[in-house]
Amino acid sequence: MTLNFEVLGGLLVPFLGTSLGAGCVLFLRGQLHQGLQRGLTGFASGVMVAASVWSLLLPAMDQAAAMGHLAFLPAAVGFWAGVFFLLLLDHSVPHLHLGSEETEGPSSRLSRTVKLVLAVTIHNIPEGMAVGAVFAGYLSGDTTITLGGAMILAIGIAIQNFPEGAIISMPLRAEGMARRSALRYGILSGIVEPIAAAFTIWGASFLVPALPYLLSFAAGAMFYVVVEELIPEMSAPPHSDIGVLTFSLGFTIMMTLDVALG
Repeated sequence: MTLNFEVLGGLLVPFLGTSLGAGCVLFLRGQLHQGLQRGLTGFASGVMVAASVWSLLLPAMDQAAAMGHLAFLPAAVGFWAGVFFLLLLDHSVPHLHLGSEETEGPSSRLSRTVKLVLAVTIHNIPEGMAVGAVFAGYLSGDTTITLGGAMILAIGIAIQNFPEGAIISMPLRAEGMARRSALRYGILSGIVEPIAAAFTIWGASFLVPALPYLLSFAAGAMFYVVVEELIPEMSAPPHSDIGVLTFSLGFTIMMTLDVALG
């Protein structure tokens, strides 16, 4: 598969969203308000769930339609492979979530800052893979995946990456880090996305029939991130309805973009 200018641009769109969000640290002071941070996390969760269904799982089953009643099989296998892949990363990479003092994964002497960045980086990997898998489907000539549909997914991921960039850079600034350093770490947390996307396209070029598995693999990985990390963060005490409302908003926006413009 040959990467053209449009595809390269599409792969960089989510990274741009993270970078712009991280740039908030240059203009805003202090940490994000807890309610705002919870709302942004809920919004990101909704976008990821909708993208997993409409941009990944449904196309995966469409591509396996020739299997008849077993068309669900590649989606189911790939989905669980993605879940276990993120589970492995979660237990293999030392990382620290915002608002927590307990390091997850193996013990490490890494700094708190690096662990915070690694936590965001881990769940940026499936987002990059999702974009890469969809663009791989477009490059393969699959008529069920259009350039417009692939770009909509990239834009949707970029939208939810904007608050993620702010959520990682602004707390670092609040802890005393220089603005430029906080910006750099925020941007660094998103660089894994175009790398993961390019790697996914490269892998798909060797085995095009694996595309349904790659699409659903990315969906499973994103579902793991949402259920294991984002939903607990948006539902943490004190009780608030803002998380579920913004989740619904993110889900609706991503669903609408994919169906109306995809």
